[in-house]
Amino acid sequence: MAIEKQLNKVELANRFTRAVAVGNPREFTQAEKEEQEIAEACNRLIKNSIICWNYLYLARRIEKTDDAETREALLRMIAAHSPMAWAHINMLGEYDFSDEKLRDSVGILPLKSAA
Repeated sequence: MAIEKQLNKVELANRFTRAVAVGNPREFTQAEKEEQEIAEACNRLIKNSIICWNYLYLARRIEKTDDAETREALLRMIAAHSPMAWAHINMLGEYDFSDEKLRDSVGILPLKSAA
């Protein structure tokens, strides 16, 4: 059972990588090694950003849950699952990074400008 559980985690990680990659993730479209490394670093950054967002969302959800029983059930569910979820992410969509859209929705303070 433990081996099967670990294999499921590996398969989930592989599916996550395929979901983030554009085109065929098993092939590099870049000819130069440096370009391949940049592409791989970008994919890691995207995956880590999604995982970070999931953790922030879940932490906010736990924080807002008043009922102790519901909070415990949520914590058990989080402990039993992986933060590698991406169904809620539009991988091929347009992203708006305007100031208006970048206003925080989960309590993250904006960066201080270096003035």
